[in-house]
Amino acid sequence: MTTVRRESLAEQAAELLLTRIREREWEIGGKLPGETTLAPQLGIGRSTAREAIRILAGRGVLTTRQGAGVFVTATDVPATWDAVLQRADIVAVIEARTAIEVEAAALAAGRRTSAELQALRRALGERERRRADIDDHVESDLAFHRGIVVAAQSPVLLELFDGFAPRSRQAMTDMLRLRGHHGDEADHDTHERIYEAIASRDAEAAAALTRAHLDVLRGKLS
Repeated sequence: MTTVRRESLAEQAAELLLTRIREREWEIGGKLPGETTLAPQLGIGRSTAREAIRILAGRGVLTTRQGAGVFVTATDVPATWDAVLQRADIVAVIEARTAIEVEAAALAAGRRTSAELQALRRALGERERRRADIDDHVESDLAFHRGIVVAAQSPVLLELFDGFAPRSRQAMTDMLRLRGHHGDEADHDTHERIYEAIASRDAEAAAALTRAHLDVLRGKLS
């Protein structure tokens, strides 16, 4: 039986244990041996085995049930959020933006404060001033849409938006370079109308305008 080297750390033990799980030594839902049995099999001490289990539990491969033992919940390490985003194509990015921003626009119409509305007005003006350069345009566009999410006063939506922003920025820049033009009058008018809907506390219109805007972007890629 393969064992880890005497000088190995818990991370190496975790990788060896993960290999055995991938080889179906234990099926999903199966229970691992106790630490006193598992540690000698891996050639490590009980404390190192315990740490290896903790590492794989943190990666979503194992779960510890109090009083019952350690069980397999996956046969591989789930992809990280960053890895998922990097694999996403432009259409998938727009779909995710729609899920976040349509709801945020509706909430912003009902919850925005005067200060948040003023910040949106400034962001909209900045978006208009910086539309000559693609990178500047994308940056100012994201700032405007982030302002809407801030005005929605939803910490979870803001967390999602911020986590998604780097991939969204890349995807939007790639899309605009493919199109060869950006920031025309129709586009600016759409954003002005979204702002006005939020300003007038028209949640239905804010959501509909945001969805229509993102649907147009997606349609231009089909």
